[in-house]
Amino acid sequence: MVDLVTDEDIEKLLRPFRIDQPGRVSLQDFDPGDTDSLPSGDRKEADQHLKRGVKWMAEQQPMLAADNREALLIIFQGRDAAGKDSMISHVMSGVNPQGCHVTSFKHPSYEALDHDYMWRYHQRVPGRGEIGIFNRSYYEEVLIVRVHPNILAAQNLPEGRVTANIWQERFDDINHFERYLTRNGVHILKFFLNISPEEQKKRFLKRLNHPEKHWKFSQADIDERSYWDDYTAAYEDAISHTAMPYAPWYVVPSDHKWFARLLVAAAIVAKLRSLKLAYPPISPEDMGAFETARKALRG
Repeated sequence: MVDLVTDEDIEKLLRPFRIDQPGRVSLQDFDPGDTDSLPSGDRKEADQHLKRGVKWMAEQQPMLAADNREALLIIFQGRDAAGKDSMISHVMSGVNPQGCHVTSFKHPSYEALDHDYMWRYHQRVPGRGEIGIFNRSYYEEVLIVRVHPNILAAQNLPEGRVTANIWQERFDDINHFERYLTRNGVHILKFFLNISPEEQKKRFLKRLNHPEKHWKFSQADIDERSYWDDYTAAYEDAISHTAMPYAPWYVVPSDHKWFARLLVAAAIVAKLRSLKLAYPPISPEDMGAFETARKALRG
């Protein structure tokens, strides 16, 4: 059994999937069906590790809240049916909802379109002591907006602002924004859930063949499959330009949900461990006040 207890164990598991420096990235180098980084390849073992990780995160969250100086922003990106929703529900199952906020970004409202493209995302950045989860994020502004030019046109930018360098300009904006957040105590983890077209097809068919999953089906998801190569190029370019030491990307093989969940949980555990969280120390004056309060309550 692989023992994912020490920092070294976790680092060894995560290293092949982490990108923390800008540079050319090809998704062909990442197998969506990979489970080989867990030497046993055993799902039951992975589930045990996941349960331990979830329990440990639940123990750390109150310390993050009590310290009230830092925050964690977790970003999930991926194609349709990559497993973003189930990832959040499984990996974050032990976290107190009072200190964890999930935002799913859909099509922008008219109000959002009247502001700069980062406006609605900045509003949902977690506060100190909180964990924030973005189910899709500002990266859509260099993904779906890039693949579908009509969405960019709907943003009604001033004449001359849509230049040949607009995507590089947006990468620069995102890098500056994430650097700004980290300088203010917001730690960022970014996950691309990497699914194969064959596995996506299976999951779409499952939605069609099981009545309890019909609500998940959208014809738009099927239509988007015709843009597979365009999205691949957009993801590669986005990851290549925005992978930074202070805001790394993880390309998570997601054909096997059990392995994907283990990797994401391990990355979150590693980040929380690096913060060395602890409850704030109590001063002698506070201890005296506590004793006075105890006596008053005992009557």
